[in-house]
Amino acid sequence: MIQIRVLQGDEMRAIIDDIAGLRISVFRDWPYLYDGDLEYERDYLAPFAASEKAIAVCAFDKGRLVGVSTAAPMSDHACDFAKAFEGSGLDIAEIYYFAESVLLPDYRGQGIGHRFFDERETYGRRFGFTSAAFCSVIRPADHPKRPKDYVPLDAFWIKRGYAKLDHVIARFSWLDIGEKYQNDKELQFWSSKS
Repeated sequence: MIQIRVLQGDEMRAIIDDIAGLRISVFRDWPYLYDGDLEYERDYLAPFAASEKAIAVCAFDKGRLVGVSTAAPMSDHACDFAKAFEGSGLDIAEIYYFAESVLLPDYRGQGIGHRFFDERETYGRRFGFTSAAFCSVIRPADHPKRPKDYVPLDAFWIKRGYAKLDHVIARFSWLDIGEKYQNDKELQFWSSKS
């Protein structure tokens, strides 16, 4: 039986290493191909967990973290995303940002992804945000590492009422598996009224 819990503050900080490890594991797969390390992940997650309006929606199987989906005010990430939202007409102070959503493969297709969205949307409204947004990496359709059976999550997101934000694209660098140097990736933002 999968247990879903929403953690904040000290409870979230207590499992930062577990969240970091899960991010590294899941994001190694397509389409992220992320060659991550624990120290970077800790540094990334620490200020996130310090936000009083940040949450981690966690899926546990017999006490083991098997999935996590986080959210925080977009304004907490202004230095990362403000440029992407310039000229969009959207105020990042009104957006609840859905950061990562990672789930081990054996637990997919059981409705946990919907619970992740349900909880983050509920908390976004509770905290007074008028919309929610997340981003996903853009990879070329002919990328040599793209699995033949890969199905993008676009249909899932559209069914939940989200749509791509035209021209709202962030750029980040990370090291891909098998590469020697980091390079820039584009990430497409999606949004919906919360």
